[in-house]
Amino acid sequence: MKKKIEILAPAKNLIQGMAAINSGADALYIGAPQFGARTNAQNSIEDIEALVKYAHLFKGQVYVVVNTILYDNELETCRKLIWELYEIGVDALIIQDMGIMEMDLPPIVLHASTQANNRDADKIKFLADAGIKRVVLARELNLHQIKEISTASDVELEFFVTGALCVSFSGNCYMSVANGERSANRGSCAQNCRLPYNLIDGNGDTLIKNSHLLSIKDFDVSDQLPELIEAGVTSFKIEGRLKDIVYVKNNVAFLRNNLDAFLNGNEKYTKASSGKCTYAFDSALNKSFNRGYTDYFLNERKSTIGSWESPKSKGQYIGKLIKTIGNAYEIENGNLLNNGDGLFFINENNEADGIYVNSVENRMAYPNVLKEIAPGTEIYRNNDAAFIKIVEREDSAVRKINTTLLLTENESGFELVATDEDGYISKVNLVHPKERTKNNQPIEDNIRVQLAKTGFTPYTANQITIQFSENWFLPISKINEMRRTVYEQLSEIRISSYKRVERQTKKTSHPYPVSELDFTYNVSNSLARKFYERHGVTQIEKAFELQWDPGKSRVMTTKYCIKYELGKCPKYHKDTRDSTLKEPLVLKQGELEYKLKFNCKPCEMEIWEKDAEFEIEEETY
Repeated sequence: MKKKIEILAPAKNLIQGMAAINSGADALYIGAPQFGARTNAQNSIEDIEALVKYAHLFKGQVYVVVNTILYDNELETCRKLIWELYEIGVDALIIQDMGIMEMDLPPIVLHASTQANNRDADKIKFLADAGIKRVVLARELNLHQIKEISTASDVELEFFVTGALCVSFSGNCYMSVANGERSANRGSCAQNCRLPYNLIDGNGDTLIKNSHLLSIKDFDVSDQLPELIEAGVTSFKIEGRLKDIVYVKNNVAFLRNNLDAFLNGNEKYTKASSGKCTYAFDSALNKSFNRGYTDYFLNERKSTIGSWESPKSKGQYIGKLIKTIGNAYEIENGNLLNNGDGLFFINENNEADGIYVNSVENRMAYPNVLKEIAPGTEIYRNNDAAFIKIVEREDSAVRKINTTLLLTENESGFELVATDEDGYISKVNLVHPKERTKNNQPIEDNIRVQLAKTGFTPYTANQITIQFSENWFLPISKINEMRRTVYEQLSEIRISSYKRVERQTKKTSHPYPVSELDFTYNVSNSLARKFYERHGVTQIEKAFELQWDPGKSRVMTTKYCIKYELGKCPKYHKDTRDSTLKEPLVLKQGELEYKLKFNCKPCEMEIWEKDAEFEIEEETY
């Protein structure tokens, strides 16, 4: 049997979830009324139920994120919510808090969120043995590490493939809560990483002013889907539950086209849902929100990944400014621009800037405000007005399930049989007198035309067979009625026949790979503590949110490294050893101040609050 490969799309709400399905998603992840890591992307039980039915029509799946850490007074509310989600047909839950594993749960599949420290093969195998069916891998992993994890366990592997990157190890960023009591692990990240900072060295000298030093490019490894599949990944996840519908449709369509090109005729792998998509637009990742792209560390550390100029969308590169003439700009490839486009550029103060294009004539862009832009400045389009207008249309992405129709006669009249691509069958009988057509003329072609009008249904009739013993007459109204009914029944059959995979969580006691847990394990309730203790953990530190030491705490650990970005890494830039930086390096933004600690052996950077004390590691490379 071929292994199913899945495109997993974000659903901010019901409308965007349906649009993602129509654009080619095999599965969706969506927030519930509570306990999702995006408080601005919550949804009612009723909307999730409607989305489940729509997805199941195409054999798609719906996963609900219940991935915040929980406090003791929330455990029972969370348990009741999980039962509600199970009862409306949700396929799986994405969780971070191991307290959920201790609850009285329905037999619902559990996925471990990327916030659950999914970086090590031994810990992932532990989760699999504890009953987790899938893990969402950390984005910092490289192909070799993913293969190692896949070899160690038969757990399903999900991996982000496009979208924004969290600069911190997921689940281990505490900048937001330490500086404003908005916990990222509780769904309220303040995105301190996207702020501008000054970089100050150990002598007190300012090395860089007002730059977004923790902001990194967006993720794109869509050109490496075959390599990731061979490494063991079966689900490709698009980041973006807060993004707009154009972003979702564009990203899903782009991945669908790329993945189908690989799957077409493949003997080992197949797509995970039904139906074929057609598009009124040409998808391209750079046409919707992006900060520029990086493959992060998938192929090891090779290039800089910072997006220091701005955390805003750069969009699609158009060309360089040739010159300003009167009240217009002459731009390379200016013929690509449209009235209403938004343009992005870095001005002479090294700041992100932009204009809107009122009109375009002969490669000349006439802006809403004429700004001084130096010749040679790179111009990007981050608001493609014509593209957005097309993609926003409801019919810009259409998904259809292939069917064959067979119209035959019987004793009481006629029978129409629809058989879909998955083998589901719907039959409709019409009691109607059999009368020959006028002059006994054949009208089979006319009947085919009517039967082919599948319109706004999720079906297409790609083969229509009519088997009559005579040239029987059928009124158009009756043909249309049979077609409507047979497809309505087929939808009901598909949804009612959908078989959800179920798995009952059982209490296990196999040893956890380590016996001591620090605050980065985010243990915030008695059930999570009980879970780890039963698996042999002897020391458990409380979650950061319950015990941080103001001004002295480590608020982030990351594979991203400012030394590397500056070309001063003692491992990768050995020729710069004579111009090393005086430490500790400090990030300062208003009253916010952080010290940077570099752990060169594991190739990681830590961010500490200003009053923290630590030893500076000697450079050993």
